This record gives sequence, structure tokens and C-alpha cells, in this order.
Amino acid sequence: MTTGTTGASGMREGTDVPVDPDFDPEATGEIPRIVIKPDEPAADKPGEESDEDTAPRALDGKARPKGTEASSADAERAADAGPAEDAGAEEPDEDDDPSRTVSIRVDVLKAAAARPPASKIPAAEAAGTVDAGDDSGDSETTVELRLPSAKARPGTPLMAPDAPQKVAQAPVAPMTPPVSESDPHGPVKPSEEAPAVPVANHQGKAAPGRWVAGAPGVGTPEQIAPEQIAPQPAPQPKPQPTPQAKARGLGAKVSALLANAPSWLPVVLVLEGLVMYVLALRVSPGPLRGVNPADIDGLGLISAMPLSAFAAIALMIIAFFVTVTQSTDRKFLLLFQIAAITFALHGAGAIVADEPRFPTAYVHAGFVDFIARTGETAASIDARMAWPGFFALFAFVTKAAGITDLTPILMWTPLLSNLLYLLPFVMILRQVVATTRARWFAALLFVLVQWIGQDYFSPQGFTFAIYLAFVAILLRWFGRVEPRTKPVAAKGLRKLLGKLDAMLPGELAITGTFRADKLLMLLLMVALFVAATASHQITPFMMLGVLTAFLLFRRTSLTWGLPFFFGLMVLAWISYQTVGFWANNLDTLFGGLGRILENLQRNTGDRIAGSDPEHAMVLQARLGILAAILVFAAAGLFRRVRRGVFDRAALILLTVPVLALGLQSYGGEIGLRIYMFALPGACLLAAYAFFPNLPADSADARDETVPMRKRNVRFNPQLTRRVSIALAAIFSIVFAMAFLVARYGNEKFERVTSGEVAAMRYVYDHDKPSARVIYLVPKIGPEVTPTLPWGERDLELVNFSLQGLVHKDPTIIANVVGKLKSSPRNTYLAVSTAQVSYLQLNEGYPDDWGQRFRAALDASKDIKRVYSNEDAALYTWKKFVKGTETPEPQPYAGVGDPTSPWTPLGVAALGVTWLALFAYEVIRLQGRDRAPRARRHILMVAIPAFVVSILVIAERFIAIGLSQGP
Repeated sequence: MTTGTTGASGMREGTDVPVDPDFDPEATGEIPRIVIKPDEPAADKPGEESDEDTAPRALDGKARPKGTEASSADAERAADAGPAEDAGAEEPDEDDDPSRTVSIRVDVLKAAAARPPASKIPAAEAAGTVDAGDDSGDSETTVELRLPSAKARPGTPLMAPDAPQKVAQAPVAPMTPPVSESDPHGPVKPSEEAPAVPVANHQGKAAPGRWVAGAPGVGTPEQIAPEQIAPQPAPQPKPQPTPQAKARGLGAKVSALLANAPSWLPVVLVLEGLVMYVLALRVSPGPLRGVNPADIDGLGLISAMPLSAFAAIALMIIAFFVTVTQSTDRKFLLLFQIAAITFALHGAGAIVADEPRFPTAYVHAGFVDFIARTGETAASIDARMAWPGFFALFAFVTKAAGITDLTPILMWTPLLSNLLYLLPFVMILRQVVATTRARWFAALLFVLVQWIGQDYFSPQGFTFAIYLAFVAILLRWFGRVEPRTKPVAAKGLRKLLGKLDAMLPGELAITGTFRADKLLMLLLMVALFVAATASHQITPFMMLGVLTAFLLFRRTSLTWGLPFFFGLMVLAWISYQTVGFWANNLDTLFGGLGRILENLQRNTGDRIAGSDPEHAMVLQARLGILAAILVFAAAGLFRRVRRGVFDRAALILLTVPVLALGLQSYGGEIGLRIYMFALPGACLLAAYAFFPNLPADSADARDETVPMRKRNVRFNPQLTRRVSIALAAIFSIVFAMAFLVARYGNEKFERVTSGEVAAMRYVYDHDKPSARVIYLVPKIGPEVTPTLPWGERDLELVNFSLQGLVHKDPTIIANVVGKLKSSPRNTYLAVSTAQVSYLQLNEGYPDDWGQRFRAALDASKDIKRVYSNEDAALYTWKKFVKGTETPEPQPYAGVGDPTSPWTPLGVAALGVTWLALFAYEVIRLQGRDRAPRARRHILMVAIPAFVVSILVIAERFIAIGLSQGP
């Protein structure tokens, strides 16, 4: 008889031994071992039966009357007892535990006829018979269910869910075929077969519908008469549990629930934190709840947030660290927890605001509206329209979807942008040699220190996601990790660089990638770079710099043809598509080149000088976060080097954006862009400051840390691991609180109110055929933008370029009145709470300046107030000269004018260069030694075409710049 798996009928496949239907090995996680062995007869003399032999046995081995079934008490005693001793049984394995073996005895009826003598049975059949005592009596067969041994590692399951399940069995001699009365040596006829007997299951109850077939002298179930079946005992009612038993059962459930706390506690904590946070910010203001905008001061939104909001953020961060300290990598839960923290930090503005925050988002909505209405771009109206990729994309989407109001999109774009950033950044983290804790902590840091505020509805926020996707593809599909083969120099700087190069790479090697996949990813990289080039001024240079650095440090399998391909694309776009911007502003485009210290000063010290004392703390908090993350990044790089790991990719992502300081000041905001693009590398290295070790070398190892150098380990690894987790959690909470100060510190003037939006919409309703708006500035200059929700509609009709100079003395209104007088009809002077707050926090204007200034304007005899509410007011000139009409709006020029004589030649050279370089890269994907002759011919075409393209681009800058004049 053999053992096998259990089928739907309750019989174990490959055997005739019945299996109890109530015993489910998948429910317990334990697969029983089945050993079938015959019991030796207890008769003293051959041919003589004893009462013990003829009586069926209970599960505990004791004799019981025939026809009776084993009781539940018998089953319980049999489960507690060890296996029945049998001299002929196989010795158990070393790992078998006798206490985990259950014996089930099966009663087998003997055939009525005498069996043939052993001398008349062939030797082959005699070797396979089972001696069960006297031929004329009943016999029993023992089925032992051996559960897996408990001698496993502490804390590990007895059987892995996906592991192959093996059932061991003892060798059992096969039973002889049944014989008939008429022919002792022949098989049993179907009409003479005896019925099978029901078998008791492991609980001592009869298994309904389960029969033993094929035993010696046993007939088929179809021939059983009802009177031949042994009477079944009546089912016994289950005893009712006592109160003490109920208490013990409840205590066991509570203990089991507490033991499984690591699996459900993080989920409960993060959900509780989310609910607490939303209620803390959205309910009506009161003690420990709600946000009152009137309470916002120089510190920003954090000054009006209740304490319960801070507690909710801390609770979600603690839940994250509870999850990350567990042995298993719970990816989806960790990603959900980081998304919840992102919602709390980056969605706070949308939760408490009635209108989309940040005034510049409204003018971007105006660009989308203009392109959707006219189908054109106009760089002469605004320089940002020379890079219209982002605006054209949303114009197409909104027009196709029938969206006329962009307010919901503007409201939730910051949150959606940061959630979008997480996806490619997590892909970048998957390509580095780091522990699970280091990777997820780097992702959390990326959310906590991303206070830069460029995630609103803007091309910069859109192209930053493109930049992250570009880097992720570069690492995942085109990464290159090769060991150093050259010998290290004996001394000097070359020795240091050689040692660094010989260290273990911090990136994973790329293997098993198909050429078709690489070609598809190359096309996607080109598409991403084209989208970034057509949408933003800075992002393509960051992408190009990272690709070039990867080639210099041999961290990509791409060739040097691709940087020339991308670089020529950027120069061609600037030369051919942004003429309306640089034709009269060459100094603005190239004036900041090389002025590193000046650009750095304008992005740091100039932003703090002259600020309100409270608001200065906001700017200092931003610089503090920058300093802290750089210090942690340096510490992480040092700790990794001491472990023999050199993270070149992370170092490239950190240092390449800093080179942008040599480009230009970018309106005093190049420092903000550098910080944002350096964050991926900085967060990864900063995570190494807490978790610098390498991942385990096998999946079975519980300890994630495998230090490279044993002499660097000075403390107990378990203690240092706990200290690292505690420090990481503490600094995460500190960074979260600092984020609220740095990110929403300008909330007093970056927050847009419904009254300000209503005032601007009054202008749009009265801008026919044109209109102008004068906004307040402390000094006249091109880099001061309106602190108004400006440009949302009618971009070509309303001019927002007029500035009105104001002074700290609110009674001095001569400058703004004179500006209003010299402007044409239908010009409005706008006064809003956001403009007043900006002057107070950044220029030191008095606290009551806004009320006194509006009172002075109301008292003027030359101007009149045409619209006002609590947050904004509009003033116009009271009396115009008779016959003065509102002027027509200025026409906007197309993007293709002007041009130069060599432009057609340059366009043809560009096409040839791009085709040749792309073909070279595609052939190179097939292998380093693939078609060398064809690649040489391609380069012979690409190099001259590239030179001609560069010469034409230079000719355009010179010819068009000189023709336009100053």
C-alpha cells in the first residue's frame, strides 16, 4: 500500500487508506506523515483466538466490543499518547517527535474462506503478504499520522507556505489479492466480494462514505446488505464550556492577537494618524482642532495648526518605523505609509485652503487657457511660453476632456506631484546595494526634506518627475558595474582614486536584459528628454549632466554619442524655438555664466536680509535642513567607504546639480533648483549615515547587515541597530516639523483668498478690449512678480507688467497715484492682503500698513474705488481726458521670427546629425563589437553634420542678436 495526496473523495490518492475529512493539513500548516503497519496478534497459541484479538480496538489501543466506534475521549487519549510500540515498525528519524504521532487503527474483515497454505503461494506473492495472525480471525492495521518535528529554528514556521510538501512513509508489505471459496488460488468474483468497513477518523468518529477496499477477503460496498452494517452510535452532544474555559479561551485569543501585533499594529497606527490629521485641519477652529487663517503669522501655517495635527504626523512616522524594523519587507504597506505621510505634509495646503495656493499657479493656468483658445504660443507675452510643452499638454487634455475650470487641478497638484515623484525614486532605490531599511528610509527622507515648493502646477514640477524617470531608466536598463582590472598606483592622488575605483560598487549589476527592451527604453529616454527640453529651461541640462557624469565614471553602457545627441537638441531648441525670448535679452540668457559666488549670494544671504524676525526663522530653517541633509550625506558616504563600498551613482546625483551655479542666478532661484535636483542623491547617502551596511547574502539570514570589514565593528550589532532605528525615527520627526516651517513659512502671502480671486475676475469681466493691472512693489525691477492670482484668463488682453512703488509710510501714495494717472483708460491699481503681507514679512513694513494705505487711497480725490472686499480692492483714475479710449491689446509675434540666412542649412544638418547618432547608438546596443565598420561610416557622417549644426546655431545668436539691437 502506498501513500499519496488526498483527493476530493476523501481517499488519499495512490492508496486505499481513508483520510478523515475533518483533518485539513492546510488549515494547520502541518502535513502528517502516514505510516501503515500491521499489528501482531496477541494469541498465545497459533490458531487460537483471544478476546483481545477478535475485539476491535479503540484509538488508545485498548480492546472494545465489536461493532462499536471509538469515542471522542478515545481520540483525545490517542492524540496525547505516543505511537504504539511495534517490533516490526521502522525506527523514526532523528527529527521525528514521538509526542506528535497519532495512531489510527483500521479494522479489516478476514475472508470467510481459509487462505491457501504458504507452500501453495508463489514466492513472489508470499514476499508481499502481511501476516495478521490467524487466517480465520479479524485483524487490525495501524495508520500513524506523524506531524512534522517541532525541532525547527525558533521563530520560524514549521513549513513554508510555498515549500514543496513531502510525505514520508514507512515501507509496508503489499497485501495479497482476495481469494474466493471455490478457487483459493484465483481472484474474487464481483458477486462474492465482501463489503468494506467504515473507518474511524482521528476524532474517534466514523467517517461517512469512507471504505477500505482491496483488503484480503473484503468485498465491494455495492454488495453490502443493510443488516450487515454495524450499527452506528448516536452522536453525543458536545459539552458546554464552563465560564473558566471561556475565560481561558478569551485569554488565548487575546494572547494570539498581541503576538500578531507586528502585522496589524502599523496599519492601525497609520490609519488612525490619517483620520486624526484630517479632522485636526478640516473641522471648525477650536481647542486642539481646526486652523484659523487669522492665526497665521511670520512662521506660516505651523503657527495656526493644532497640537493634534503634530501628534498625528508623529504617529504615522512611528508606524512607518514599526514596519521597517520587521524582518519581512512589506513593500505595499511601507509605500502606503510613505504616501500617507506625503498626504499629511504636502497636502496640508490643499486641506486648509479654500482656493489653490501660490499665485504663480494661476498664470500657468492662463497659459493653458491661451493655448487651448488660440492654438498658438506667444513668447512675446511671457518668456515661459517659449517652452510650451507642459502648457500644450494640459491644453490638449483639458480641451479633450471638456474641462473649463482648472481650480481642482491647481488645488491638488502639489500632493499628486509628490506622490508621482515617489514611483521613479523607489525604482532608483531598487538599483543600489543597500539594506531594506536604508532604501525605505531614503524614500521617507525624500518626502520629509522636499520643502522647495516647486511641485505646484508648473513646468518645473512636471519636468522633475521626468528627470527622476530618466535617471531610473539609466540605472535600471543601462547601468554598468565592472570590477577594476588595472593595478592601483603606488602613491599620490592616483593611488586614492584607484582604491576608490577598486571598491565594491554601490549599484547593482544589470543582467538578463533583452536587446528589444533596451531599444524600447532608449526610445523612452529620448522621448523624456524631448518633453523636458520643450517644457523647461533648467531640467534638460540636469539630465544631460547626469548622463555625461555616468559616462565619465563608467556607470552606463551607453556611448558618448548620446550626450552629443541630447546636447545638440537643447541648443537647437533654444536657438530655433525661443527667439521671442532671447532676441532682446541675450544678457539675461548668458549674463550669469561663471558668476558662481554672485549667484550663491543672491540665493542665500539676500533672501534673509531685511526679513521680519519671525520670517527670518523660516529662511534659516530652510538653510538648516539643507545643512543637515548635506552633513548626513557626507557621514553616509564616509561610513560606506569604511565598509569598502563606493557609491558613485549617488555621488553623481548629488554633485552634478551644483554645477548649475555657474549658469545663471535664474531670477535668484537657481539655489532652489539645485537643492531639488540634488535631493535624490543626498537622501540616499543620508540614509547610509544611519544604515550603512550591506544587505544579507542570503534570503534565510534574519540579520540584514553584513559588514565588509570586521575590524570596523566595535559594538554589539543588535545594540547599534536599535540605536540607529531610534535616531532615524527621532530625526524623521524633527525633519517633519521643520518641513512645516520651511514649506509653509510663506503661507501668509502665498495663500490665495477667495476675495483676491474675485477681484481679479472683476478685471477679466471688464477687460474689453484690454486692461492693465498695477501691483505694489518696494522697488522697481524686472524680477519682482505680482503677489496676486494673476493671469488666470485673457492672457493677451490683460497686462500685469505695471509696478506701483510704495513706501514704509502708508500715507505716501504719490508714486502709485502718478502711475495710475499716466496709464491709459481701464487700468486698475490692485491692493490685496497677500501683497501687504509680503511687504511686511520681507521688507519690514508696519503691521497696520495695509489698513492705513487703503484709507489713504480712499481719501484721495484723484482716484476712485471700483471694487472691494475684505481681502482686496481695485482703484482707477477718477477723471480721464474727454475722448480717451481704451487701447487695443498689443499683438503677439510668432515663435519663428526672426531668422538668419544659414537657418535652412542648419535645420538640414540637425536632421542628419540626429539620425546618424541615433543609428550609432542602436547598433551599439547589439554589443560592443557589433558592426564596427558600419559604426565608423556613421561617425564619418555624424561628425561633419554636428559641426555644421553648431556653426549655424552660433550664427543665429550673432545675426539675430545684432539685428534686434539693445
